[in-house]
Amino acid sequence: MSQPAAPSTETVFTYGAPQLKFGPGSSAEVGYDLGQLGVSRVLVITDPGVAATGAPQQVVEQIRAAGLEAELYDGVSIEPTDKSMQQAVDHAREHGPWDGFVAVGGGSSIDTAKAVNLLLTNDGAVIDYVNAPVGGGRAPRNPLHPFVALPTTTGTGAESTTVCVLDVLDQHVKSGISHPRLRPVMAVIDPDLTRSQPAMVTASSGMDILCHALESYTAKPYTSFARKQPEQRVPYCGANPIADMFSEKAMSLLAQSFRAAVHEPENIEARNAMAMAATFAGMGFGNAGVHIPHANAYPIAGQVRDFQPADYPQGHAMVPHGMAVSLTAPAAFAWTFQFDPERHLRAADLLDPSAERAADPSDQLPNVLKKLMRDIGIPAGIGAVGFTEADIDALVPGTLKQQRLLAIAPGDPTPEDLAGILRNSLQLW
Repeated sequence: MSQPAAPSTETVFTYGAPQLKFGPGSSAEVGYDLGQLGVSRVLVITDPGVAATGAPQQVVEQIRAAGLEAELYDGVSIEPTDKSMQQAVDHAREHGPWDGFVAVGGGSSIDTAKAVNLLLTNDGAVIDYVNAPVGGGRAPRNPLHPFVALPTTTGTGAESTTVCVLDVLDQHVKSGISHPRLRPVMAVIDPDLTRSQPAMVTASSGMDILCHALESYTAKPYTSFARKQPEQRVPYCGANPIADMFSEKAMSLLAQSFRAAVHEPENIEARNAMAMAATFAGMGFGNAGVHIPHANAYPIAGQVRDFQPADYPQGHAMVPHGMAVSLTAPAAFAWTFQFDPERHLRAADLLDPSAERAADPSDQLPNVLKKLMRDIGIPAGIGAVGFTEADIDALVPGTLKQQRLLAIAPGDPTPEDLAGILRNSLQLW
């Protein structure tokens, strides 16, 4: 009896997440947790700003109190580059060996720790592992050491994901390294660690949470892809029922807490809700994927000339990742509306149930986003951070390099579509 023909489109999705510990005070238990993972010598990785709060050194002392060796590296660069990550790798090699890593900080520290863990367990340089066509796209051959992430910002979701984001300096573009082995084995979410987060950092990283949730929710369904062989499966598999559940919950939490977290920094309930939203959104997009706003964000951040945001280190131009993602989100979701109107309207209702109905339904979600961005102080488009119409032709190729992300985008946007989205993002209001 002959076997039925295999389906031509995908019927399988995958889901992965780290072990999770959540709640005020949970960071005090990290020494015990590392002991349970069987490590003995731990490098704690952070940036100078977070180090100044004393929290990373306190984590070091807690690890030592559990009977393990621990040292602190506080040289992480905010919005890390291939150069800064290689410097962290070189430092870790010089002062090793290590059999475990801890990151205390935002996405910059967590992603740098991922790169350190990767390069201390596998040969090569950072650029060898960066996603093609920007880098070599190499996959790690060897297992990585146990890695625990303690986020101090509410936004990146890096504690849940398989992705490491960085600027590739000589190409003036942001890109990433993506592989399931990069995912932390444990995420410790202690909202007490986020209390020192300034208003614009909260606003920018919160927009990253929101776009994680929205992009994974509106990504191509996993069933729309050609069927893969087992060895072809990647972490970003498209919208799926489990990722949808986490994304919807993240949006509901943001609706209740985002504005309060920005404008009332001592509002502990809002901080707790934002921390949970970041984790839920990470557990969604870390499996479904993100698409156009994130793909646009990489060249925006890589090609910025002189913009310096409030509440971030001054002295060099930068567009923080979450801010860069948000600047083209309204125009991107106006374009993707055509491929799944129901999902876009559902997302708008989750984010602002009381929002007035737009005359054109495709404007509903963009209007909700623009109102929120105005309320929390996000710039009014890419023009507000220094780009002009003349820059569009240079930004589009940077977006097109993010094929890992664009593969998830609904509608398979063309270069002309992407140029239109960027052009419509020059001035949002």
